Amino acid sequence: MTSLTEMAAFVAVIEQGGFSKAGRGLRVSTAVVSNRVARLEERLGIRLLNRTTRKVALTEEALSYFEDCKRILGEVEAAEGKLTAGADRPQGVIRISAPVTFGRQHLAPLLPGFSRRFKGIELRLHLSDRMADLVAENIDLAIRLANLPDSALVARKIASCPRVLAAAPDYLRRKGRPQKPEDLLAHDCLLLRFPGSTQFQWSFLEGGGKSQTIAVKGRMDSDNGDALTEWALAGEGIILKPRFEIREEIADGKLEVVMEKYPPPAVTLSALWPQGPFVNPRTRLLVDYLMEALKDWPAPQEIRD
Repeated sequence: MTSLTEMAAFVAVIEQGGFSKAGRGLRVSTAVVSNRVARLEERLGIRLLNRTTRKVALTEEALSYFEDCKRILGEVEAAEGKLTAGADRPQGVIRISAPVTFGRQHLAPLLPGFSRRFKGIELRLHLSDRMADLVAENIDLAIRLANLPDSALVARKIASCPRVLAAAPDYLRRKGRPQKPEDLLAHDCLLLRFPGSTQFQWSFLEGGGKSQTIAVKGRMDSDNGDALTEWALAGEGIILKPRFEIREEIADGKLEVVMEKYPPPAVTLSALWPQGPFVNPRTRLLVDYLMEALKDWPAPQEIRD
């Protein structure tokens, strides 16, 4: 297939009236221009130029090809111009995935401000507590509350979110208040279930920076974190949640924090996007916007009431 550099050299020779002038215009040597045109002629199997010591001219066979080359090069230049102009006036769609509660409480209220600032960008927000496959599902940006393993994704940390264990007062009156991780083996734990979930293995911090992991179980699980909160409020068991998600329920006394001497490790809120040599300009704009908007999040009262 003919390369654009060979095509550009051919067009430049005719437009500039010679190989040396074409080389100056393309900022390459005369020999490079000559070699590119020769490769083009060899590939096509047609002589494109009649050369004399004083000038070059198109052969009869090359007349229409020359016009086609100019048109193609012009279209390429126009396409690149549109693309670079889009970096200054971004347009297109950003597909976003986020956890249900965080997306509803915190992300969704921020997006109208971004939309007003960048009117050419369309936003598609998908809320799910499942870990989406960004490449397979064509997602540009994911916001995740998880301590993520190494993956083929680029991660940018937004915040560290403390987590707590909590249950309704009615449940604690009936089943007792767990004091240490081993006590959870006798309790109903409300579990978040989806492929790859680690919610059935709960970890806790002890003195001296040590950690302990317990394989918990329960009679009820869901792939939706809000459903777990509703079940906890109904007295069905103990939940493990980022504190900000149930801050109001704790403040109102509807849920009580348990095992405060053994806190779960904090979870990281991250922005994720697929690896690649370039970040989509639209995605970069949204990530920078969210980093600025969430730079003081969680607020102190959401860390500890």
